[in-house]
Amino acid sequence: MAETKTATDAVGKREHPDKSPQAVEEAQTEAAAVGAPKPGQRAEVSNLEIVRHYFESAADRLKLADDLRVVFWTPYREVTVQIPVKLSDGKIHVYSGYRIQHNGARGPYKGGVRFHPEVDIDEVRALASLMTWKTAIAGVPFGGAKGGVNCPADRLERSEVQRITRSFMDKVEKVLGPTRDIPAPDVNTNAQVMAWMMDEYGKLHGHTPAICTGKPIALEGSYGREAATGRGCVYMFREAAPHLGLSPADTTFSVQGYGNVGSWAARIMQQLGAQMVAASDANGAIRNDAGIDANALHDHVAEGGKITGFEGGEVIAADDLVAVPCDVFIPAALGGMIHEGNADRLQCKVIVEGANSPTTPAADRILRDKDVYVIPDVMANAGGVVVSYFEWVQNLQHFRWDEREVNDKLGTIMRRAYREVSARARETGIDLREAAYLVGIERVVEAAQTRGYV
Repeated sequence: MAETKTATDAVGKREHPDKSPQAVEEAQTEAAAVGAPKPGQRAEVSNLEIVRHYFESAADRLKLADDLRVVFWTPYREVTVQIPVKLSDGKIHVYSGYRIQHNGARGPYKGGVRFHPEVDIDEVRALASLMTWKTAIAGVPFGGAKGGVNCPADRLERSEVQRITRSFMDKVEKVLGPTRDIPAPDVNTNAQVMAWMMDEYGKLHGHTPAICTGKPIALEGSYGREAATGRGCVYMFREAAPHLGLSPADTTFSVQGYGNVGSWAARIMQQLGAQMVAASDANGAIRNDAGIDANALHDHVAEGGKITGFEGGEVIAADDLVAVPCDVFIPAALGGMIHEGNADRLQCKVIVEGANSPTTPAADRILRDKDVYVIPDVMANAGGVVVSYFEWVQNLQHFRWDEREVNDKLGTIMRRAYREVSARARETGIDLREAAYLVGIERVVEAAQTRGYV
């Protein structure tokens, strides 16, 4: 794992603020299992280190001066808040909430909010900076931000998640606003969480649907937003496929992380005729070389079933998912899942990164040597923020587009981003990830200099 955070500081890391008995017991169990990463585990390198590596590499190519690197790497504003919540065990659990605004040169800050026990300030810093470059690469007029609360939302009751959400919004609303900073869903947050955030903000500022995106359709959310990140990944693959000699109708693929992004990417790939041969989530992994029905698997998981209980696939070790032969591998789980310990086991032609920072720099080098074509996170999963931009525009106008229009506009932007980045890659003889960072950083630097900020 990138970093093991415990309540007892058993492995010498920063202490987790939640010192309730349950958290301490879980932390001790986790600490006892710490060791070198196994093939299916996350790498011992943080998201911040991953993003910093690619930033520095691009800055070197751009010959960015040291003083400017400080400006464009460090966040503009960081907010950390305390969130004490009494849970069903009758005890008060103290969580930490973060909102980090990295760079707003190109527009209001934009970025998701994740609820996950491993959220810490460094992870949020990494994801905020990634959003800065992502919005610039996609060409939407936003800066980059990110937020999070280090709570185990997937193990809490709905009412408890609502209390945490409202407390978080109440404490950070002063730095948010429809022309200042607009949150969105991320890991373990969804349309319902956005509805609670919008409602809490509205208590102080009046009805303000543009305060966040990814909301339910009933509360001025956008058609197509839920599927947008997964759909954007598929648009990227479709754009790259002809150059790689692949036909979507004859493609096999695997999905690591069958959540919102992974399941939507799988279902849309299946609509094109592609065949899913393996899938995994936090509960395990399955394989079926004859094909796994992406829609049936989604329904099974949505109804509360475990992926390992799905009848259409053979249960395999989570570690072995990466070794299943396929044309396209879609990592859509957490960061650092493809690392030095398992990258050489991948048997695919293309990786489309649905997750943020799923591939470490060491793994990137291995994949490059294996001639695996990587469509990087900083452009591949930009579909979510693109349709968040559409939702924000619709909210400001109080006017709604139909789903077909949203999807068509998303396709136009994703195709343009792919073509611009791939052209830069060909011109400079570098891979897509390095080219994407060059494009994103250049655009942010230009905006900041034009405004007179630097």
